[in-house]
Amino acid sequence: MATEELFRDDGYLKQCDATVVSVEDRRVVVDRTVFYPEGGGQPGDSGAMTLADGTSVRVEDTRKGEGGGIEHLIEADAPLPSVGERVVLAIDWERRHRLMRLHSCMHMLCAVVPFGVTGGSIGEDRARLDFDMQETLDKEEVTARLNHLIREDHPMTSRWITDEELDAQPDLVRTMSVQPPRGSGRVRLVHFEGVDLQPCGGTHVASTGEIGAVRVQKIEKKGRHNRRVIVVFDE
Repeated sequence: MATEELFRDDGYLKQCDATVVSVEDRRVVVDRTVFYPEGGGQPGDSGAMTLADGTSVRVEDTRKGEGGGIEHLIEADAPLPSVGERVVLAIDWERRHRLMRLHSCMHMLCAVVPFGVTGGSIGEDRARLDFDMQETLDKEEVTARLNHLIREDHPMTSRWITDEELDAQPDLVRTMSVQPPRGSGRVRLVHFEGVDLQPCGGTHVASTGEIGAVRVQKIEKKGRHNRRVIVVFDE
């Protein structure tokens, strides 16, 4: 059974009620969730699951399962819910918000460095993108341009298009190594007004000003046609 992905339409939802659909080897699947599963370079959420008797157990990670189900990995030695039990899910919001900020920053980086993306990853404190390019990049210039876009506070909106509409607009896809999530018949477009438009299933801030100050920590040459840009919060 597919899990209803509440985070797709509202990345700011911190908790929800849900019904347990299956339990296997500490992997709990529910009918609806606010937990983002690992994918697209963004880690899976962590947080807590409160059982029907009031016991709170740690959700250490979230991953995609079979058939569209989302698996919540419960900490070792903690009690597990039963199928059909009503539970309350609450994400680790501080961690999620940092991931949202850096994921949105990577969209700003795509606008600053207009080349195909060959890889990337997002963490709580740093994120990176690899670009298909031979040109050299200036660390200070990229930092300045990133922070300029952030300070302009561009709003983010999202909408859904069909797989066929995306196929008709291949230039929307910036990632060369990871394709947008397909199969459901629709694909989510994330739009930072006037800056960046591309398919993305991740969670994002409402406007770029929420990202906060950042800096390019390092630019690495990872091959003849590959430049890696690592960005951190400037805290």
